[in-house]
Amino acid sequence: MQITFKLFATLTDYLPPDARRSNVMGLEVAADATIAQIIEPFGMPDKLVHLVLVNGTFIPPEDRATKTLVDGDVLAIWPPIAGG
Repeated sequence: MQITFKLFATLTDYLPPDARRSNVMGLEVAADATIAQIIEPFGMPDKLVHLVLVNGTFIPPEDRATKTLVDGDVLAIWPPIAGG
């Protein structure tokens, strides 16, 4: 199935070079793939995978190893943000 995968801020460095400018890419994933399984090949450290949204809905860390997606979903991930 096809999903849209978005990484924001410093996480865009984990995307393939041709997707970094737009921070978004289409991704073919298995129908039974969990969020954790989808993001694992990108090699992002767990501490940087902070805010995870599916279609704008927050997915808490404890659900990411079991939550699956459906065709057309948008998976978006932000790192922790610091500022003042």
